[in-house]
Amino acid sequence: MKIEICLVEDDPILSDFIKLNLEMEGYFVHVYQSGLVALSESNVWINGALVILDNMLPGMSGIEVCKAIRAISALPILFLSAKGNTQDRIEGLKAGANDYLAKPFDLEELLLRIKVLIPSPTSRFKIGSIYVDVDAMIATNEHEKVVHEFSKKEMELLKLFMEFEGRVLSRDLMLDRIWGEDVYPTSRTIDNFILTFRKIFETDQKNPFYFQSVRGVGYKFQMNE
Repeated sequence: MKIEICLVEDDPILSDFIKLNLEMEGYFVHVYQSGLVALSESNVWINGALVILDNMLPGMSGIEVCKAIRAISALPILFLSAKGNTQDRIEGLKAGANDYLAKPFDLEELLLRIKVLIPSPTSRFKIGSIYVDVDAMIATNEHEKVVHEFSKKEMELLKLFMEFEGRVLSRDLMLDRIWGEDVYPTSRTIDNFILTFRKIFETDQKNPFYFQSVRGVGYKFQMNE
């Protein structure tokens, strides 16, 4: 599962540069050129790991955006701004930011600060409208009703899909990783597990989005719509 970051930056050249480097580090990046647009689409990134926020934005200042985010979320916020004097940093931190890095910045320093701010991976994540609790081995809906109790093998397979998100997994690889080379279930075993996952997570099981078949090979899992 890729860690999601929201980047609010109105300079397209800089935002492309940051996005490219974050993606090279394995992050999934949502880019917005104004705070107003980012806030209007908060449902997309609100369950992410971090917000990187410019201070000088069109329509709504970074300070205002920071306060608005802080009113609805405890998500870590990193200011990345040309306004970098002491008073600017103090203002940003008082608005609720966790860190403040002035432009121009060193890329390695930015990446290190991001790693410090992003919390440890949670044992609870969301696929579509369904929440998965790895420790409890259950799936719940938005009303916290349990919709499925995972077996050990189901959870292992789901975690394998998360590990290889966006990549095609062959049935042979899945069988070897989950069941081992000395056990001989058939490829139909994998197909049955996928049918179960689709019943849990897919809105339309006949046209699946999250668990897609790749003819002659296996399956591909993707998190983001």
